[in-house]
Amino acid sequence: MKDSQLREKDKNILNLIVESYLKAGKPISSGFIAEKSRLSVSPATARNIMAKLEEFGYLLQPHTSAGRIPTDKGLRYYVNNLLEEAIIPQEKVNLPFEDFYLDKGDFNSLLSQVSRILSEHSDNLGFVLSPRISRVNFRHLRFIKISEEKIMIILITSFNLVLTEIVETSTYFSQVELDKASDYINKSFRGKNLIFVRDYLLHELPQYKISYEDIIQKLVALLKAYIYQEEKENQIFLQGTSKLLEKPEFFDMNKLQSLFQKFEEKAKLAKLLSDFISLDKVKVLIGSELSIPDISDCSLVLSHYGYDRQVLGSLGIIGPKRIPYKKIIPLVDSVAKKLSQTISFNR
Repeated sequence: MKDSQLREKDKNILNLIVESYLKAGKPISSGFIAEKSRLSVSPATARNIMAKLEEFGYLLQPHTSAGRIPTDKGLRYYVNNLLEEAIIPQEKVNLPFEDFYLDKGDFNSLLSQVSRILSEHSDNLGFVLSPRISRVNFRHLRFIKISEEKIMIILITSFNLVLTEIVETSTYFSQVELDKASDYINKSFRGKNLIFVRDYLLHELPQYKISYEDIIQKLVALLKAYIYQEEKENQIFLQGTSKLLEKPEFFDMNKLQSLFQKFEEKAKLAKLLSDFISLDKVKVLIGSELSIPDISDCSLVLSHYGYDRQVLGSLGIIGPKRIPYKKIIPLVDSVAKKLSQTISFNR
């Protein structure tokens, strides 16, 4: 059954059940619905509607004599309605700009601070996924030789942030060659990103003459090595894992232990989250929608941050499915906007 086929009375009762369950964490009875609903329904009518909602997959009856709880589908219906509305936070989200201070381009410290803000305001786990340098448009770039096998990329973004990364490469470069490659990229590709540079050079490589051919081939090898390394090593900032341990009533403890193992494997978690980066304002992923059994008891509320229309990364919270969505969705939206504004003001 499609959501559009629900009657208004069905929708109101489903929303009441979800909100009551999110607060109490217990099955909701037809008697409770008859008492609390503004629709003046009898317990028998409430029972019939709840049975229909269960038949269509929105509710679940854990025990024969118990009331109903929402399924992931029921939670999804509720959250979709919230996302379609202009949600007014139940409590004003106080996010002073001082908490988003960017000191001398120290971007990683800012992202760590933002993950802490998310955790403290949500009482759940906060995360921020750092940008992939290869996808960020640059104003200036330089390569610095650190050792025979390590080269530092220093990238000044089009919005004046300084990002650095070290790439391991089996291709030998002298600093003179790296300076030559840096000059060539800055003259030819300002305002582009490194993925564009790599793809362009791969396509145009056969046309280069002897004067540039050797250094271009080595540069392509360096960019390919870096982008491959970057795909495996997204950096993620996490704060608040202890807050989930304080909520044993929300989780199967065996699953929670497995969840923390996932948090320890930050690269895998970062890869999961990077798959959901988009231009959507706020995205909510509930339980089974994550397609990962170990975190099927969780919900993710995430949004993106960036500059102009360029998405740099994602941020949000991870918590139990029974999080207060009316509070968390505006919080994540506000933090994403504040971080984006901080980046913009840095310009």
